[in-house]
Amino acid sequence: MMSAASLLFRAGERPTLADIRALARREDSFCLSFEPATDTPRETGVEERGDTGQGWVELLSSGLTFHLSGLAPHAGEGAPRFANRYGLAADLAERPLEAITLVPGPHLAGGERMFPVVRCLAMLAARLAGLPGVEGVAWHAAEAISAPDFYARGVLAWVEGGPFPGLGLTALEEGADGSLRSRGLALFTGQELYLPADVAQDRADAAKLALRLINWLVEHGKITETFSFTGPSGEPIGLEPVENSAILRVWRGSL
Repeated sequence: MMSAASLLFRAGERPTLADIRALARREDSFCLSFEPATDTPRETGVEERGDTGQGWVELLSSGLTFHLSGLAPHAGEGAPRFANRYGLAADLAERPLEAITLVPGPHLAGGERMFPVVRCLAMLAARLAGLPGVEGVAWHAAEAISAPDFYARGVLAWVEGGPFPGLGLTALEEGADGSLRSRGLALFTGQELYLPADVAQDRADAAKLALRLINWLVEHGKITETFSFTGPSGEPIGLEPVENSAILRVWRGSL
């Protein structure tokens, strides 16, 4: 499961290196730490250029480095595959879109899925959503694309101590059998949530329950034993890891 986020733009409207520099000046949450055009750390001072280099730059946030690629005027990237959308216009997929993509830097090789790295990646993508012209923010692990304001509000509130943005950093998908399951939760916990059809009959209630459980799981991490909870309406809920899988099964009722 990939730790990556992309910001989508209309064709021809991707930002340049100069745009990233300008945003970094306005933000105190990240800076440019390396530019391949100069092979020189930003601290030494380099000439202002917005169209040189290789179309990528290294960003530093919270002591962690991230690789941002696809900058104009160099070749961009196509929009990543997505199956879930939040707060977006229905015709987004029909528009010609280009992407810039953020991933953990080479210094984080082997640690791309560590919680602090993934959390910082999500936060940095929320800051980059402030670039002009962003049409959507894609979170690859969930195959989800969110409206930039929807994504940024949810992620920044979470980083500041609020609830986990379950719609955006994870997604809820319906199965052909009427079940409901998460996508992308495993990036944070190593497990995905599964609500069988009998638990997910009322889709609205099932979604509320799933999001509550996702928030709890992100806080507590991977679980290896059965837990009991109180559901949104006060009903008893059970949660158990399915043997030899990365699935957490939900049922209604007492243990």
